Amino acid sequence: MFDVLIVGGGMVGASLAVALKPLNLKIGLIEAFNFGVAEQPSYDDRSIALSYGSSRIYQGMGVWNKLRSGLESIQHIHVSDQGHFGATRMEAVEEHVPALGYVVESRVLGKLLYEELASGEVEQIVPAKVFAVEQGADAVKVSIERNGVVDVLNARLLVVSDGANSGVRNMLGIDVTRREYQQTALIANVTTAEPHRNTAYERFTASGPLALLPLTEGRYSLVWTHRVEDVAATMQLNDADFLRKLQLEFGYRQGVFTKVGQRATYPLVLQKAAREVAGRAVVIGNASHALHPVTGQGLNLGLRDVAQLAELLAEAAHEGSDPGATELLARYEALRKPDQQAVVRYTDTLVRVFSNDFAPLAHARAVGLMAVDRIAPLRHWNARQGMGMRQRQTRLARGLGLKR
Repeated sequence: MFDVLIVGGGMVGASLAVALKPLNLKIGLIEAFNFGVAEQPSYDDRSIALSYGSSRIYQGMGVWNKLRSGLESIQHIHVSDQGHFGATRMEAVEEHVPALGYVVESRVLGKLLYEELASGEVEQIVPAKVFAVEQGADAVKVSIERNGVVDVLNARLLVVSDGANSGVRNMLGIDVTRREYQQTALIANVTTAEPHRNTAYERFTASGPLALLPLTEGRYSLVWTHRVEDVAATMQLNDADFLRKLQLEFGYRQGVFTKVGQRATYPLVLQKAAREVAGRAVVIGNASHALHPVTGQGLNLGLRDVAQLAELLAEAAHEGSDPGATELLARYEALRKPDQQAVVRYTDTLVRVFSNDFAPLAHARAVGLMAVDRIAPLRHWNARQGMGMRQRQTRLARGLGLKR
């Protein structure tokens, strides 16, 4: 009997497993793919923007210092709207933090998390796929197939973290609302003639936001939003023509774009689970909320799910109470709801407002960017929202370890 059984070993699921290691709980982690294989989507060539708040969560988990050599800090953020005057600038020094955020490659963070799990406190059930879930009064029965063998696992709490297309969420009967943005993100690493100086850019274009995030080795991580019907043409360009097109969209704030790496695309949607809890199961991360990548909120919101759930499970472990108790899961859902709703509204509003060619709205956007740049309270509000500092601060979010 597992105390906590986590389905999905991506960033959020693996982070929860690492967070729970210090507790005297029997924890299992089910993942469909071995770490490092091409089919594992969470550990591909994408880069991740970790907010300052997320860095404190990893600090509380005791892994931040091991990660520091593989990431680049964001000291400055520049936000602009193509073809219009006005820009917003945010500075880490003005917010009195060591960085507004950090950028790390998915593979680097994934490798660290699985090294942390190799010590054995968490039983890794890999590769395995869940094909049935049965709720009971005292436990959840999870039927899996592993290496051609069918097995049944029992858990007092089932944590569902198997991504936006979660099969286990569907087995639990949890509906989702979904909005297609009719946009696709094109991602790649690029190099510019000018050093990045730890500056991140968010530039809103007619087809959607274009972000450049500073990476190690002087590179930038590019997230370039396209209309669905336009992305294929950009993907088919040779490197020189691709860089010329990117230059026209972004401008010359970083000088000339000189190099581009491998390119990939993924569709952009807004998806939210109708509820977080079903019986003794709880959905977290992308299984609960899949967001547009504007302002890089997705994983950071999932890590705050991890921090809150881990804190409640630590309290239950200390008291010797049931980790799957109705009261505990109801409390988790109530505590996470304000943050989740606020971030969904924030990202969706940005996408709708800044992906619109309506002339009066464009002028209003320009005024808004200038206002945020010039009015300190507005600038601080936006900075703290992006850093994940406007929400209830759990122990992990304050950089503290869990109470045992």
